[in-house]
Amino acid sequence: MSYELQSVSTLSGGTCCYAGSRLQVRGPERDLNEPYIAFLGGTEVFGRFVAEPFPAVAESLLDVPCINLGGVNAGLDSFMSDDSLMKVAKASDIAVFQLLGAQNLSNKYYRVHPRRNDRFLQARPELKALYPEVDFTEFHFNKHLLTELKNVSEERFETLCLHLQSVWVSRMGDLITAMDGRLVLLWLRYNLGGVGMFGREPVLVDQAMVDSLRPLVKGVVELPVATAGLANDVMGMDMGPLDLPTARHMLGPKEHNRIGCATAEKLQGILGQRKAAG
Repeated sequence: MSYELQSVSTLSGGTCCYAGSRLQVRGPERDLNEPYIAFLGGTEVFGRFVAEPFPAVAESLLDVPCINLGGVNAGLDSFMSDDSLMKVAKASDIAVFQLLGAQNLSNKYYRVHPRRNDRFLQARPELKALYPEVDFTEFHFNKHLLTELKNVSEERFETLCLHLQSVWVSRMGDLITAMDGRLVLLWLRYNLGGVGMFGREPVLVDQAMVDSLRPLVKGVVELPVATAGLANDVMGMDMGPLDLPTARHMLGPKEHNRIGCATAEKLQGILGQRKAAG
């Protein structure tokens, strides 16, 4: 087990896997026999170092089970390639999906790990042809790869970025279709303290891309948020003595509470409309 998963497993409930899925999501495992809302996403949905992540906050306000399907460093491909977890999502009354970065998708230029989508696995022939002078064996993470490629050639990098953004929109469309549009998109925008496109999350996702999806879903919750370090929100985080540098880059308990409240408000409106119509 990786250090990241060792550290998250110390949280109450640890991690679990649903319905034969291999993706470890936030535990404890919940009963899926009653109506529920599914929350899908990455480290933010999981709530690393946080005892009550925002799906739990939303559940307390809605009085409806909110199943946390967030995985540490999971990306869009983590869910789209996992038939078992998608069945859990499809069985929900409605699902909330956190918008995740476009850099962590397998595409015609490179392949990422099927569950830990932030990890670079292999350069495809198209990328080797685009950057013949680059040795790709030294890269293990997508952000490191893309940072170096941008330094080598901004012009060629722009070609790669446009492709990644196009793939993101297409794959999000596939997800929305698979869910019959029963999705609320959660767009958490924040700065990691760096400069350029790799200092902002979600990477390579812009307003036009999100706007193209709005007509296809039940709603979009858009929130600017701040990491625990920048928001002075480290107090109350559940971590070991070596975890502080990492925890400062996560969302703290105050921000999770704010996100949970905003998400619950949007969901309450949607659920209320359903009852009125039905």
